[in-house]
Amino acid sequence: MQHMSFNAMRRTLIASGVFFCGLAAVGGPARAADFPERPVTLVAPFPAGGAADVLARILGKALGDQLGQPVVVENKPGAGTAIGAAAVANAKPDGYTLLVSSNSTFTLNPALQPKLAYDPAKGFDAIGMVGSVALAMLVNPSVTAADVHQFVAAAKANPDKYVYGSFGNGTSSNFAGAMFNAATGLKMTHVPYKGSGPLMTDLMGGQIPVSFDTVVAASPQLKTGKVRVLAVAMNKRSSLLPNVPTMAEAGYPAVDMNAWLAVVAPRGLPAPVKARLEKALATLMANPDIVDKLKAAGFEPGYAAIPDWSGMVTAEIARMKALAERSQIKTD
Repeated sequence: MQHMSFNAMRRTLIASGVFFCGLAAVGGPARAADFPERPVTLVAPFPAGGAADVLARILGKALGDQLGQPVVVENKPGAGTAIGAAAVANAKPDGYTLLVSSNSTFTLNPALQPKLAYDPAKGFDAIGMVGSVALAMLVNPSVTAADVHQFVAAAKANPDKYVYGSFGNGTSSNFAGAMFNAATGLKMTHVPYKGSGPLMTDLMGGQIPVSFDTVVAASPQLKTGKVRVLAVAMNKRSSLLPNVPTMAEAGYPAVDMNAWLAVVAPRGLPAPVKARLEKALATLMANPDIVDKLKAAGFEPGYAAIPDWSGMVTAEIARMKALAERSQIKTD
């Protein structure tokens, strides 16, 4: 009887063990598939109130609608976006902490600062590209050049007369100007400003003849005629300035410096969670209402999956680093 009881107990324990192991095997992926079960944080490494913050809040609301849980935007500005990026890279890779930022975070900062608190290529899993902000070549109305070719000819004839302004050392604006110098053979001196506001003020006032700035910042001044635009610094026309030619159309395809934007998560997301986030982002970016809101805020919406994030980022860092060394671009 005891022997039979022991066997019966052993069979019961084995069966129970199999049951619980099976439950664990099913329960793990099931919990991942049920993601999210609580609010998600979307980190914006910029101050509140700016254009990038507006983007984060549009995406956060729409992403929350897709996921069925609130997506809370948390601003973590500082150190040229490095503080927010490092916080996300070091967060638990469970899908509950995301980052929305630009190529400044992922490729420009690393090209200029080899020792960052995050690894741009290996520290993140990409959820997807969400669009870009177009940069434009702007001139004061006193500049008589009607197009890029005329400007280049005038600058070569009077090399001491022309400098270009940007909204800061090491920014996409600085890189755009350096690309333009390299492509045209010009050697315009770079004049960095502390942001787009003072840059635009001096361009309108004639203190500098030319600048590279975002289409968002330029649009109000273009409408009043206080500045003129010669080209957009990318290879496709801006939806906000559809009649303005691209640098490629002007004969300088190497001047391609739009500020692209992406949503990423800490490296190591469970596959079901990553798939859930990718699907939600792709769905909301296909919504015409969301697209219209992003356009109204000055962005060029456009979703794209990024199957090889590490390869893409590594290649662009190398390209930006070479340009920075050649043009002596430095951070503040």
